[in-house]
Amino acid sequence: MKKNRKMISDEIKSGKERSPHRSLLFATGIKRSDIKKPFIGICNSYESFVPGHCHLNKVGEFLKQCVVEAGGVPMEFNTIAVCDGIAMAHPGMKFSLPSRELIADSVETVARAHCFDAMICVPNCDKIVPGMLIGALRVNIPTIFASGGPMAPGKHPLTGKDSDLNTVFEGVGAENAGKISAKDLEKIEETSCPGCGSCSGMFTANSMNCLYEALGMALPGNGTILAIDEKRKDLFRAVAKRAVEMAKAQGPTPREIITKDALDNALTLDMAMGGSTNTVLHTLAIAREADVDFTLERMNEISAVTPYICKLAPSGHYHVSDLDRAGGIMAILKRLPKKLLHLNAKGVSGKPLSSLIAKAKIKDDDVIRTLDNAYSKDGGLAVLWGNLAKEGSVVKKGGVAPSMMNFTGKAICFNSQEEACKGILGGKVKPGHVVVIRYEGPKGGPGMQEMLAPTSYIIGAGLGECVALITDGRFSGATHGACVGHVSPEAAEGGLIALIKDGDEITIDIPNRAINAKLSKSEIARRRKALKPWTPRIKGGWLERYAKLVGNASTGASMKI
Repeated sequence: MKKNRKMISDEIKSGKERSPHRSLLFATGIKRSDIKKPFIGICNSYESFVPGHCHLNKVGEFLKQCVVEAGGVPMEFNTIAVCDGIAMAHPGMKFSLPSRELIADSVETVARAHCFDAMICVPNCDKIVPGMLIGALRVNIPTIFASGGPMAPGKHPLTGKDSDLNTVFEGVGAENAGKISAKDLEKIEETSCPGCGSCSGMFTANSMNCLYEALGMALPGNGTILAIDEKRKDLFRAVAKRAVEMAKAQGPTPREIITKDALDNALTLDMAMGGSTNTVLHTLAIAREADVDFTLERMNEISAVTPYICKLAPSGHYHVSDLDRAGGIMAILKRLPKKLLHLNAKGVSGKPLSSLIAKAKIKDDDVIRTLDNAYSKDGGLAVLWGNLAKEGSVVKKGGVAPSMMNFTGKAICFNSQEEACKGILGGKVKPGHVVVIRYEGPKGGPGMQEMLAPTSYIIGAGLGECVALITDGRFSGATHGACVGHVSPEAAEGGLIALIKDGDEITIDIPNRAINAKLSKSEIARRRKALKPWTPRIKGGWLERYAKLVGNASTGASMKI
């Protein structure tokens, strides 16, 4: 318990000078008997047109009811949500990563202005999860996360196997290559996303919602219980009860939870399950906001000692629903050597991680492999350095074919994602190529677009084991293959990626964590001298401001101010 028993909400409800404030609160339906209860902000990201969020209006109503039953006063507000799948492969994707900053700003704004005693965050899809936490770190009131839950997988109409959004993107490449018919593609698109929830594989949304269990910001089950599963209601009840308890105790707060140990735990889980490369970007941004020194080098240190034991789509054939059936996130952590985890770390549950792991049961040794049957002795993500990425780059190692772990090829360069998609679908990309997509970084894009379309077209065309791709942009969590993203410095900063020409030899050496272009120092200097200054692509609006203020991917693409 905190020594100070004055509630945060007293700022807007206590004393005669707050009589006007109480009058306004009464106008919303709050009763005088509610004034002494803790005010619980419910930060909801409901939007009717985003599949991961289209059910969150009902979740919000249920959580409000649960907060009342737990003895609190619910106060719901909303943030925006961008569906990366719908925003993909057109200019709308430029707004996806920047939306993380807007979400953080909006959470900070509403929570500061209305003096909640605690907050429940209800995200689901990609940028909403870290955006809400960055905002919560700024206000630093007791906060607990309750995601909307993952989508169930679909059924592939041609193979009968589980399918997902990535199946549809790859279907476009397959249809373009003449491997399936247009009618087949229609059937695939109609069956791969069967209902509400965050996309069913271990893509970015589910990766982040799972990481929050290990980070300590969510209760067990947050990342894996399906959106349509009745068990999620039990989770919401527990979240509401805990939020009220945390409000009364005035803690723990996000800054008390998010320590270096907690981030280590989260990244250890990430490496064990081969999460989205975007987790690297968001974890760096979260650490920066929490004033915790956490670097790409630290991520590689964790990857080097963490066995890869749970391979889900897009890297494998299992989905998040299978992981939930197998025991969930705490079961993965239970399988790992105890020396890899900080077991005394406490999160929103108020209990040490060790006690949460102790309750877990591992129910499927194929979904969560034993240590002697791990997919690899090191983690599913890796950071690469070299003359092409002096400040780092990221690859989902767990989704790379063994034959592509060490690959040398000839560059074929594109100055935008759109140009690359046209080139790939037009047959310009051949076996032995390294596709270079540049000027798509945080500043150059602007907005660091995801590259699911070009990577899927490569896979769908049957080129996944003979073509690599590098970019200063980023990838969807649905991406797999020899795809290296977050190349820093980016092209707009004058990084070497801006100087690459068609035909240059590029080597990607994942085991040795290296990525290099075969160019002499004198040739690099000659090309740099001839390079024209980068000019922003967009004038006016939010993205122009974002491009001026954003840092590169090596620090999480965070705003500098």
